Amino acid sequence: MLLTQSLLALALQVGPNQSTIPPTDLHQEMRDREPSPSTAEEMDDPSSLWLAQCLALLEEDAARAHTMAQLQRNATSGAERVLANHCLGLAATELGLWDDAVTAFTAARDETPADEARARARFGMMAGNAALGGYDVPASETLLRQAMLDAQASGSAPLQSIAASDLARALVSMGRPEDALAELEQATSLAPDNPESWLLKATLLRRLERYEAAQPAIERAGELAPTNPAVGLEAGVIALFAGREDAARASWQSVIDLAPESPEADTAQNYLDQIAERDPQQ
Repeated sequence: MLLTQSLLALALQVGPNQSTIPPTDLHQEMRDREPSPSTAEEMDDPSSLWLAQCLALLEEDAARAHTMAQLQRNATSGAERVLANHCLGLAATELGLWDDAVTAFTAARDETPADEARARARFGMMAGNAALGGYDVPASETLLRQAMLDAQASGSAPLQSIAASDLARALVSMGRPEDALAELEQATSLAPDNPESWLLKATLLRRLERYEAAQPAIERAGELAPTNPAVGLEAGVIALFAGREDAARASWQSVIDLAPESPEADTAQNYLDQIAERDPQQ
């Protein structure tokens, strides 16, 4: 018996909440949006050494890194204070102290010179993602729109694409999927080789029940990131809702084969088990 779309409609929502779109690991999101280390390299050796030590400490003792960054922030000014707020924001993120993270990243942005638009944009995106992590979605939108302006001022298309993708997540959380889709259209246009934007676009189109439009988006994501299990997982969901159960099954099995220890593999196995329960003949 073919499995209808309605049978798994609730179980097949990627992520814990339909109001968000992946990736949902905001701790990693913060790391991915760290400004270029060139700022630290231009500082004298003590400043570079301090930042390296603080960032290294994040993995083993985020609370200690948080305290270390607070002390450095209170004792310094200028570029050194920017670096301190940078590490402070990352430590706060690791600890789930979202308000602290927003404050630190926003301060780092505001204290970065106006002519360093690239760094300002990255700090702004980190602040916006921290606000989203703390469920302050209106603040997230405001911060990310400012980050988009800084990204535009930097002249970096990839940076503008990342800002647009981040803004899309905030807009989805605000119940504005069409506005979010417009941002993702911009993101994929600005950086057509970024698989994350295509994955986000495919996921949102699927949730809008535009399966025909979602299919080429997820195929593009797969071309760009063939080993990303999140892409294979979403490809299977899109296939199922489009009525292609065999393709969905094959896609989820590929996730298990590709990354057997990953959370996506666990989810894929769960989906396959549900299909087997509904149709034991398969």
